[in-house]
Amino acid sequence: MLQRLLDRWKARRREFAAAMKNFADDQQCQGAFDSRVRGVATVPLDRIVGSVGRYQDFDRRFRFKQQLPSERLSQIKQALREGRPLPPVKLYQIRDHYYVVDGNHRIAAAKELGHDEILADIVEFIPTGAALEDVLYRERAQFRDATGLPDKIHLTEVGQYALLLDQIDRHRRVLSARDAAEVSVEAAATDWYRTIYRPLCDIIQRGRLLDSFPERSIADLYAYISTHQWDLNRSRRYGSGIDEWIASDMEEFRDKMAATERADYPEMRREIFAFVLMTVQARRENKIIARLFELEQVREVHSVHGDVDVLVKISLSRDLLSSDAEIISQFVHENIRQLPGVISTKTLIPGLSKIKSD
Repeated sequence: MLQRLLDRWKARRREFAAAMKNFADDQQCQGAFDSRVRGVATVPLDRIVGSVGRYQDFDRRFRFKQQLPSERLSQIKQALREGRPLPPVKLYQIRDHYYVVDGNHRIAAAKELGHDEILADIVEFIPTGAALEDVLYRERAQFRDATGLPDKIHLTEVGQYALLLDQIDRHRRVLSARDAAEVSVEAAATDWYRTIYRPLCDIIQRGRLLDSFPERSIADLYAYISTHQWDLNRSRRYGSGIDEWIASDMEEFRDKMAATERADYPEMRREIFAFVLMTVQARRENKIIARLFELEQVREVHSVHGDVDVLVKISLSRDLLSSDAEIISQFVHENIRQLPGVISTKTLIPGLSKIKSD
């Protein structure tokens, strides 16, 4: 008797684990009813965890629960194999999870073919709870809405986003005065992010200051240092080669970084490597390899056997104001994924590397 109850409990656990999440249930649980239109963006397929209306038809891997032939699914898979463009799917977002409004078959096909991302038209629903993580999430969403910046600045203390908004507004006034024309908040935010926020974050990271504050984010340290240095006029000594780069004024820091020569600051540019695994149409493989080999950034191209068809090694250069992921993603999207006959790509970024000399 006890064994039967245990088996039944295990079976229900397996059924629950395999079930796709229902958007309405999660929306109610999170109290996420305030919505924002986020537009079209690329979404990792493993972040799509549920559906708005058809959550009972699929399991969590977007496989049909009833193994019936689907002509529509077959047609979509064929279109993906041939590299034909398909319209973006429509998704609802709650935090880092996405739920399908329209496009279940396209997502099922993409997952079955081994794709790792899909183009989506997104509407985000903001949690309204009083927990710390909910408050921080709303502040981050409001910061994104006000500045138009990507969701890359993650603070762990309430009220810190307001300090960054104040910096951006001061920077906007300086830019407007220099240009003798009104500069928008979005334009000022973009300039602040590229010429002030990112350079200081890179200096903090290079100085390994995060090692002393393992529970803090790099945005936390930026907010602390910049607020004390530029807003409160309370200079601190941070060591690790950081002090020499931080000016006493935010705009002075921006000008200093703009005037810095590569030789004076060797990390202003550095080479980054990545490997791209490609699945391509067999009849186009040779042409794709030839096109890839013509690209200056491509170092090696190999036709391989196994789960992928082509292996590409790329070498890119990034400056202080760009991240590895941004540069690699942009290059792959613009130069590799657009080639006719490319079915899917997966990008690998090396961590620790050891290379034997000749």
